[in-house]
Amino acid sequence: MAKIAFMGAGSTVFAKNVLGDCMLTEPLRDAHIALYDIDGRRLEESKLMLDTLNANINSDRATISTHLGVEQRKDALRGADYVVNAIQVGGYEPSTVIDFEVPKKYGLRQTIADTLGVGGIFRALRTGPVMQNFARDMEEVCPNAWFLNYTNPMAILTGVMLRGAAVRTVGLCHSVQVCASGLLRGLGMFDEVRKLQWRIAGINHQAWLLEITDGGRDLYPEIKRRAAEKLAKARAGETPKYGDMVRHYMMQTFGFYITESSEHTAEYVPYFIKDRCPELTAEFNIPLDEYPRRCVRQIEDWRTRAGELVHNRELTHRRTHEYGSYIMEALETDTPFRIGGNVLNTGLIPNLPRDAVVEVPCLVDRNGVQGCFVGDLPEQCAALNRTNINVQLLTIEAILTRRREPVYHAAMLDPHTAGELTIDEIRRLCDEMFEAHGDMLPGYA
Repeated sequence: MAKIAFMGAGSTVFAKNVLGDCMLTEPLRDAHIALYDIDGRRLEESKLMLDTLNANINSDRATISTHLGVEQRKDALRGADYVVNAIQVGGYEPSTVIDFEVPKKYGLRQTIADTLGVGGIFRALRTGPVMQNFARDMEEVCPNAWFLNYTNPMAILTGVMLRGAAVRTVGLCHSVQVCASGLLRGLGMFDEVRKLQWRIAGINHQAWLLEITDGGRDLYPEIKRRAAEKLAKARAGETPKYGDMVRHYMMQTFGFYITESSEHTAEYVPYFIKDRCPELTAEFNIPLDEYPRRCVRQIEDWRTRAGELVHNRELTHRRTHEYGSYIMEALETDTPFRIGGNVLNTGLIPNLPRDAVVEVPCLVDRNGVQGCFVGDLPEQCAALNRTNINVQLLTIEAILTRRREPVYHAAMLDPHTAGELTIDEIRRLCDEMFEAHGDMLPGYA
């Protein structure tokens, strides 16, 4: 019987997706599911929801326990085979608000701020130490467990675990498995394709769709033709703006489509969000301050929808595209499964730094999660990745050493931040961020 510890189980919807998937996976139906959170109310809501699912789709075969707060964390982890990480340290208030409002005082605007930029850096700085505590506990009470990280900033936090702990770790994102199909749907091509094949590699949220074919026929020429036509009309105001404009423009410019959304992509590069060119955000339909709006909507939505999940005695579930249950199934049964995973770059992409975390095809079986060799990326793609990797590596250094100086360097090398602010402004901004976050960032000297 496998044991699955879910860290951040108050994320009820995501817990339903991953753990509901496990309940529909034969080797995992009898699992002990240990739910861990620091919010007792949300933890109990998730327990009620999963108890209902367990009865309705799994004949009550799983055992579900709850573990509240730091004092019970080791109990949640003890003997675990799999640890799913879905925590958010600091929540919407105060931390996310600080991540957006303090940079805004310096004229620095963001869209999502969970992966790169000043917001992404400070999200990592407050989350990394918590995950290091998880790692220390895991080394003691479940040293052979696999840590499945879903928490952003993905590359930074996965790197902290892989480089700073003796814990088997893979980072998992949602964007890889829906990238090719989403691109085709947006251009009205999906229903025309019969034997879709694709290959993706790079870094998290900036991996590249290197190949996309239909039965061996290269789809890129038609994709680029349609995307260029759609983009030109939208930029000229002849047709409505749409959500993929930045990615289509980046594909037109750099030759390949990027895995993550346009609102994410716009803040990873220095080209689109500019205080001196505010018209660009309208031209490319870039939603500034998007993540805070989503947080507010999610909070309001949960107040109205909680009963649909928590108190719905008819609740059911269908297996999702999340990789978690498929990884566990492959490890339990030795039946190989391919994922797009975030792992250390042990020469898998030679023209990216070796200590970077890369997002590449991985084979999963009883041997573990094994990254597959990709080879060199097209140089313009690798070069753009390296501008993001610089920030990631310096932020990892800051977390592992608890020093502020690498934080300043990370922010100074961030493409968007460096394109807007001076060195002195960046240093002052970082100091103000440290002060605003206060006790959420202990020990950085």
